[in-house]
Amino acid sequence: MRLDAILQRLDAYERLMRLDKPIGILLLLWPTLWAVWIAGKGSPDWLIVWVFTLGTVIMRSAGCALNDLADMRYDGHVKRTSERPLVTGEVGRAEALAVALVLCAGAFAMVVLTLNRLTGWLSAVALGVAATYPYFKRFFAVPQAYLGIAFGFGIPMAFAAQLGHVPAVAWWMLVANIFWAIAYDTEYAMVDRDDDLRIGIRTAAITFGRFDVLAVMLCYAAALGVLVAVGMRLGLGVYYYLSLAGAAGLMAYHYFLIRERERLRCFHAFLHNNWVGGAIFLGIVADYTMRAR
Repeated sequence: MRLDAILQRLDAYERLMRLDKPIGILLLLWPTLWAVWIAGKGSPDWLIVWVFTLGTVIMRSAGCALNDLADMRYDGHVKRTSERPLVTGEVGRAEALAVALVLCAGAFAMVVLTLNRLTGWLSAVALGVAATYPYFKRFFAVPQAYLGIAFGFGIPMAFAAQLGHVPAVAWWMLVANIFWAIAYDTEYAMVDRDDDLRIGIRTAAITFGRFDVLAVMLCYAAALGVLVAVGMRLGLGVYYYLSLAGAAGLMAYHYFLIRERERLRCFHAFLHNNWVGGAIFLGIVADYTMRAR
């Protein structure tokens, strides 16, 4: 095979796994790192940090391939997704499935070989959630809630890896992530609302209707409320709460981006959630670091 053909194939695989669009990796990574740092009380095992960071990249890549396989019939009818490799024929169904299976097997093997048994069992559950998420858009009115579980399951896994058990606070953090995911993925769904209505895909943006902006802001508020309760339960200090205040300011900014429901501004709000997750992570790191001093 000629070099240019190999490079074209690699480019198609990169786009299949969405490595050219890292926002999904970051939205999956931030809550996982929140949990890794909290479970490690500010001094996590660096092997665990490495495994969860690499695992996040691998599993998000596998999830994208599985999602495109499930949505292949629909993606060609949506402007934003009409150029995906499975739609254009650059990658075949069997190829995409092979890529997804290899990635899933690699991630699962990495967890089983390096972490404890409980984390391995939880990783199997996480894989099942990730694999079934694309089908929830067929019948579930708010599939973004299920996405929040998929994108947040690294939280109980991180506690299991670090502590050997999953305390109640981990599940509350997962709840916070579900509300956060409903908010940011509703912003994302607002971009495709017209196309999704036409082809019959269910999304929170459609379910919430004219109350979509209000629903996004209420979900942001709920996520922050749960994270405040988590901080109180753990005895976290001022830096953590300052980070939540910063995240709240960023979320308030999103209101001004999405209130007119313009596609590009809604998409910008969705992308901007990377800074929300990053701000909260920095607050957690700063709080534990300053307390250690």
